[in-house]
Amino acid sequence: MTYRLLSLSTLYPAPPRPGFGRFVQNQMEALARRGDWEVTVINPIGLPPLLRLARYAALRTIPPVEVSNGVTVHHPRFPIIPGLSGRFNPALIVRAVLPLARRLHAERPFDMVDAQFFYPDGPAAAQIARALNLPLAIKARGGDILYWGTVNGARGQIRQAAEQARVLLSVSAALANDMVALGLPAERMRVHYTGLDHTRFYPRPRDAARQALAERLPALMLPAGARLVASVGALITIKGQALAIEALRDLPDDVMLVLVGAGPEEGAYRQLAARTGLGDRVIFAGSLGHDDLPLLLAASEAMVLASEREGIANAWIEALASGAPLVIPDVGGAREVLDRPAAGRLVARDPAAIAAGLRDVLGMRYDPQEVAAVAARFSWDTNAARLSEIYTEVVT
Repeated sequence: MTYRLLSLSTLYPAPPRPGFGRFVQNQMEALARRGDWEVTVINPIGLPPLLRLARYAALRTIPPVEVSNGVTVHHPRFPIIPGLSGRFNPALIVRAVLPLARRLHAERPFDMVDAQFFYPDGPAAAQIARALNLPLAIKARGGDILYWGTVNGARGQIRQAAEQARVLLSVSAALANDMVALGLPAERMRVHYTGLDHTRFYPRPRDAARQALAERLPALMLPAGARLVASVGALITIKGQALAIEALRDLPDDVMLVLVGAGPEEGAYRQLAARTGLGDRVIFAGSLGHDDLPLLLAASEAMVLASEREGIANAWIEALASGAPLVIPDVGGAREVLDRPAAGRLVARDPAAIAAGLRDVLGMRYDPQEVAAVAARFSWDTNAARLSEIYTEVVT
């Protein structure tokens, strides 16, 4: 039997931002490939209705509907006030999405509604599920619950949505414990680990990966003998790239840091690198393409991400699978991933500790195949099989 899922996700790829929420896309397409679930995604696009801000211009070109690898994706717009409307976004999403959801459900009924993030997706999906009289599942991935679960106005909506949901998914056991501490029902928790495309992320000869990367992106051509450390994540304060930059001061001059990602802190991080005399050792790579990130990670001797909070970061798993050990704080599911020395080191969130961890990892010169073995248990097929199992229990 084939069931039909309506999935709400505020992060999902679209033509102007192909990497935005790609891990959600990978999960949904893997579930659809199984054949026991038909997947429709609604990806609400938040746009300021009056302000024509340059950073939103490309979003206005996103098509209203797309089909990708068996998944139909709708992109309705909803109004936002940047920096101010956070606690109201669930209601704004429902107002924009519910008519579409009703129409789709009338045309071909769904069996279930889910939310791919706990906020704002969860409370919005809860209202949609009630309106359609369907069971609900909500997934927590990290900051969507750890931050918004502490914010007045959002916390109550999160708890109310959790009480309605038949099942609550968490990307790590540690995050599930944090959710229980926030008052969410423990008996409905299910751990659902992220997946990985092993055909893209795998160890390659490091020199060959660097050469291929330099040919594709000349700005990433490294000096002879340089040791490359990657940091993959949005350039926002909670990801801690400033700490990684400052750690370079305590590392040999041949260690270079490549920041992969974009975000509002880029200007500040460029100033920090220049002010500390590290400008020639920090490379701002921006958001890399589908084929470039695996090359960069295979070319790297380590990956550092000094996040304030995470569930299990996809970047952790992608780096390990590519042969790059991690230097990360003990946050979220870090201990569930770093379960052996070859995985890397857990460190405090300060430059000296990060530098010490990197010195240790770089000095060990791990075999990339040994590092990649840490990530062997993560795959999108395994992820989809577990999701299908959980959801089938909900609807039967």
